[in-house]
Amino acid sequence: MDTNRPTLAAHALPVTEDALFSKVAWRLLPILFVSYVVAYIDRVNVGFAKLQMLGDLHFSAQVYGFGSGIFFVGFLLFEIPSNLLLYRFGARAWLARIMITWGLVSVLTLFVRTPMQFYAARFLLGVAEAGFLPGVVYYLSQWFPPHRQGRVMALLITAAAAGGVIVGPLSGWIMDAFSNSATLRNWQWLFLLQGLPAMVVAYLLWRVLPDRPDTVEWLDASEKAVLQSLVSGTQHHLPRKDKIAEVLRSANVWWLALVLLALNLGIYAVIFWTPTIIRDAGITNLSHIGYLAALPYVASAAAMLLLGRSSDFFGERRWHLALSCLGGAVGLVLTAFAASTPLRIAGVTLATAMFIGSTPLVWALGGNFMSGRAAATGYALMNAIAALGGLFGPYAMGLAQDLSGSISIAVLAIAGCSVLGALCVLALPAEQHTAKNTTH
Repeated sequence: MDTNRPTLAAHALPVTEDALFSKVAWRLLPILFVSYVVAYIDRVNVGFAKLQMLGDLHFSAQVYGFGSGIFFVGFLLFEIPSNLLLYRFGARAWLARIMITWGLVSVLTLFVRTPMQFYAARFLLGVAEAGFLPGVVYYLSQWFPPHRQGRVMALLITAAAAGGVIVGPLSGWIMDAFSNSATLRNWQWLFLLQGLPAMVVAYLLWRVLPDRPDTVEWLDASEKAVLQSLVSGTQHHLPRKDKIAEVLRSANVWWLALVLLALNLGIYAVIFWTPTIIRDAGITNLSHIGYLAALPYVASAAAMLLLGRSSDFFGERRWHLALSCLGGAVGLVLTAFAASTPLRIAGVTLATAMFIGSTPLVWALGGNFMSGRAAATGYALMNAIAALGGLFGPYAMGLAQDLSGSISIAVLAIAGCSVLGALCVLALPAEQHTAKNTTH
């Protein structure tokens, strides 16, 4: 048993930790989960729009790859400012603002006609969404102590898998059902119908999300005291909450950023090209492509929950994360070189499951090294560096296809980066990485 973990006994209050954090989770996670599902759909639906959009607009694969990736340039430039503004204005107002603007930009993408307009739309979508995930991660770190963040981050980022499960069948259905309907092409209907929900969810988030634990009415005074003790009691060993420079100088934060970069290279190289990979494997029906594209996300959800619970149970995240990076590399190699359709789809599924499934562990590890306003900056820094993976992964795939007619070389290079990501994980100090030691 970890004797250094804050306990409830000292409070002599009739509040159990499990009941308290279950109550908090049920109040916060549903709306945040739905918000992230919508964000993920709007981020990756361009992979399905590509199936008709490129032919209509006469875009090359390289144009598509660069346009898909330039989304993350907006991320890179505005992640840290966005999170500092979230700290200034509060989570409820700032996250609602993020959702309204990205929904609007997503809808306006239906008017794209030229490569430059496509680049501008994707860049502005990245600007609009910048700060959302690290903002939510920082927000949840104010409600949950590190020894519970593995499972909480896993539940949150399962929304990415849920969004992937939804976006495939939904996008395939929209593009089939709305083919040349009215004056819009099917890919235009896709951006319209999948962009509007963000504005609706933004209103709901504004109505139900509290800014801080001390402002809510659904926790009584004793519950607030216990929550504050458990969260603040794990942060005495961290840099001062207002010392952003200390976090920026932390080698461990930069190692985590590089790991997240390696994961993002794999994630976005695969997900933006999964519909194309499936089509090139011989599946031509758009609805069938959509259903098959959902399989990797089903596996991702299972991997995410399993890894989150396992890492919390064993008090160990480093080897869980390193082995996931290696498993993702194996999946990429299988995707590139498998001869049969089932094996290629199995490779895509394995790679997606390992990369997305292990992402919550990176965010949970961040709580070992930073807190407060500095954490808002640190999480944004990690996501900004990782955004480079979203930029270069899809672009490398498109460039490889234009130059050689195959994505295999790019996939193999990204698999090598995944192996390097595993080595970066092992550079983290094991004594600070375990779940038990996070509370020392």
